[in-house]
Amino acid sequence: MRPVQAGLPRPLGATWTHKGVNFALQSRDATRVEIALYAADGTERERFALAERTGDVWHGLLSLADAGPGTEYAFFVDGPTDPAKGLRFAPTTPLVDPCAREFIAGPPSRARVIDGRFDWNGDRSPAVPWRDSVIYELHVKGFTARHPGVPAPLRGKYLGLAEPAVIRHLTGLGVTAVELLPCQAFLSEGSLTARALVNYWGYNPIAWFAPAPQYAVADPTAEFKTMVKALHAAGIEVILDVVFNHTAEGNEQGPTLSLRGIDNGAYYRLDPQDLRHYENLTGCGNTVNCEDPVVRALILDCLRYWIEEMHVDGFRFDLATVLARTAHGFDPAAPLLAAMRADPVLAYAKLIAEPWDVGPGGYQLGRFPSGWSEWNDRYRDAMRGFWRADPGRIGDFAERFAGSSDLFRHGGRRPTASVNFVTAHDGFTLHDLVTYNERHNEANLEHNADGHANNLSWNCGVEGPTEEAAVNALRERQMKNFIATLLLSQGVPMLLAGDEFARTQRGNNNAYCQDNEIAWVDWSQAAARADLVAYVAALVRIRTTHREFRRDTFFKGTPQRAGGKDVAWLHPAGREMQQADWLDPELRTLGAWLRRGGEGPGGLLVLVNANALPVDFTLPAVASGPWRRLVDTAIQPFDAPWDAAAERYPLAARSLALLER
Repeated sequence: MRPVQAGLPRPLGATWTHKGVNFALQSRDATRVEIALYAADGTERERFALAERTGDVWHGLLSLADAGPGTEYAFFVDGPTDPAKGLRFAPTTPLVDPCAREFIAGPPSRARVIDGRFDWNGDRSPAVPWRDSVIYELHVKGFTARHPGVPAPLRGKYLGLAEPAVIRHLTGLGVTAVELLPCQAFLSEGSLTARALVNYWGYNPIAWFAPAPQYAVADPTAEFKTMVKALHAAGIEVILDVVFNHTAEGNEQGPTLSLRGIDNGAYYRLDPQDLRHYENLTGCGNTVNCEDPVVRALILDCLRYWIEEMHVDGFRFDLATVLARTAHGFDPAAPLLAAMRADPVLAYAKLIAEPWDVGPGGYQLGRFPSGWSEWNDRYRDAMRGFWRADPGRIGDFAERFAGSSDLFRHGGRRPTASVNFVTAHDGFTLHDLVTYNERHNEANLEHNADGHANNLSWNCGVEGPTEEAAVNALRERQMKNFIATLLLSQGVPMLLAGDEFARTQRGNNNAYCQDNEIAWVDWSQAAARADLVAYVAALVRIRTTHREFRRDTFFKGTPQRAGGKDVAWLHPAGREMQQADWLDPELRTLGAWLRRGGEGPGGLLVLVNANALPVDFTLPAVASGPWRRLVDTAIQPFDAPWDAAAERYPLAARSLALLER
């Protein structure tokens, strides 16, 4: 075993320089660290000891004769093995570098040194303000795997998302950001491979810095950057769904792949009553210990890398409550959140929390600090319940439609703290939401017991596909109701990829393991449902051109200087809603009269009717001219002219209308 030069303790990982490759690994309790180099076939060809140690960082420099871009490597870390004390060193096990820039799945799993140089050619973030944002959630592979306009070798790849046909669809819809399901290198769980399935969504990370190689043709880093550059050129931001709450090593029965064999007690939350076991606040076997300074520093380094080197514009944090857990539970002032807020590189990044985990006190919607936005599942449930015509939903509808001030008004937060969604990757698609009452997850091979059991869905009278014209017409109207509600609500709307042309997963509401046509977007539907695509694009344009739907402040609901209210809630009889009306469990019809700053007698009027019968809605008496119809989900075309002189609007059963004056 040949000695290596001393090298430097920073940066961590493998860094190619003009002198060679610097390797640095942090481990408190290790007694020896070695670096092994591998041939392309995975056989070990040479090993070096990292004899230098600065604090807890082991480091060394291999000359250019020994290593450079393309070199494959893994760490071997020796130290005490005593699970009862939380020590799980495995000196004969190759370990993946926690800072690996490129990951190679085994056996053995290992990393590759990269040359990260890339011609960005002046690339800059579109920097879309939160109030103007329309997010589109997609899966890198599933979005283009069946796209006829993408060359076959690029389908399901980062480069597929950079193709003109794909970008034309996104810009045609008017979305301002794509939110990509996890692109950090990940593995499939053993329980899935035993059933001949895979982890399709990617929420099982192994290397936080490395782009998932599954989505690359040859060079994951360069191809990811090419994708970002193309999307930016079209004015579209890239938000990355990141998983810092657990890793693919699972519980104490799981494989030792990286962090467990490097510094188990630092990286993971261990059960204080028995250090052999992990706290499982994620439902995935282990929980990353974000309280530890070493872990916090690693996560911050990773976020900076994705922004500075990969040019992403923001992050959606999976099970984000874990990031702010301390010994006393969730703390919005937790050290990691405080450090992120103070970091100048993250200052302008979009930060989105999935504000829950599965541990005690894990549901923390509305409690993240100023500067964060949050997935608002209460919005989802309120809108699903309302359009399903559940009793007593009228007040909840109004609160969520107006931006959920009850959740987000504190601490100077704004309506844009709420990321509103009706559907997301986890759950039914929009088509399936109006087509199935029950989940149909048999293909997951878990006896249809996985996934949400309470979806607040309604099949419109028939379970699954049907030839009944009346049922299909109602389903179409319900989809349009959901889309219009989402895009006219205060907050930041998030659309699920393919909902604009009624994509189906055949009733599967937990397609995490379906890397096939169940979960892939069926682009043949885009042409077949061009009318629905045009409708979604039209609603996005209405949102974009009417700032009443994109407020930076919450409604006040009281008279303003011009004498009017910025919002008035109307009973179908034409009067303002009274306390008794809000408490009426049978009231399913409501009007929201929006006026810009409370100015003038005109404005916009959103009318919703979840009843099974039509309602003649009495319009507010104003003297500024006739009302003009912009949208009615019950008619074709949706913006057909209407007798604007009428004093009542014929609001069809289960429909939404938008009028302007």
